[in-house]
Amino acid sequence: MSSPSPLAGEGRGGGCHGHVNQLRTQTAWTPTPDPSPQGGGEQSVAIAGAAFVADLSGALYWEDERLLVVSDLHLEKGSSFALRGVLLPPYDTVATLGRLGAVIARFDPKLVIALGDSFHDRDAHDRLSDGNRDILSALQARRDWIWIAGNHDPELPCNLGGSVASEVAVGAVAFRHEPTGAHGEIAGHLHPKARVSRRGRSIERRCFAGDGMRVVMPAFGAYTGGLNIRDAAFARLFGGAAFTAHVLGDNRLHAIAAARCC
Repeated sequence: MSSPSPLAGEGRGGGCHGHVNQLRTQTAWTPTPDPSPQGGGEQSVAIAGAAFVADLSGALYWEDERLLVVSDLHLEKGSSFALRGVLLPPYDTVATLGRLGAVIARFDPKLVIALGDSFHDRDAHDRLSDGNRDILSALQARRDWIWIAGNHDPELPCNLGGSVASEVAVGAVAFRHEPTGAHGEIAGHLHPKARVSRRGRSIERRCFAGDGMRVVMPAFGAYTGGLNIRDAAFARLFGGAAFTAHVLGDNRLHAIAAARCC
């Protein structure tokens, strides 16, 4: 596996560090019409000339690099709301880690990159139970792990296992929390979801959003909401509605032009 590449000024101090390099400017997003045979809930996609698998869970896997990407876990969102008097079932962290564990067990990555907002607030990592810390440690065992800082968790501590970075690049692919519109970019933050109407009824699901130059990943967390891909934030990023929503269905992903969504 090639190592993440450095760009001056992108590292973080205190022993937690990560870097990003300059990017090539050609990215392809090529969905497979039917799910790939690996698990029935996957599509093969190409990003910056690299072959990825978009998984029904909302994760991306880069087989050549044995690299798994997830975004916006928002761990301890339930406890964060409880502190403000809004009572939610306190099971979001264990549910999210359970889903993440299932994806890791299936792909067995050498490197996991969490694309920011892994924790719902600045103190959420301190509220992790001992049991959930043990689960997280087990997921990190025998593999590298990079936490990308997000707007919800800009100052991640060094005692979570793995390393902390503002951005990371592997080859021509850059990983960051907030999308900038750069070519070769995989980002999160916007929690894309798509609404599709058919035969008088509509459904709304999380989705990957891509236009052949950049990809925005769906939120992975159990309690995360979403932003409709027809929102102006996506129009600004993609220059209109000329991009594709790769919608997470019940058993497979569906590639739908954003212009057909509502």
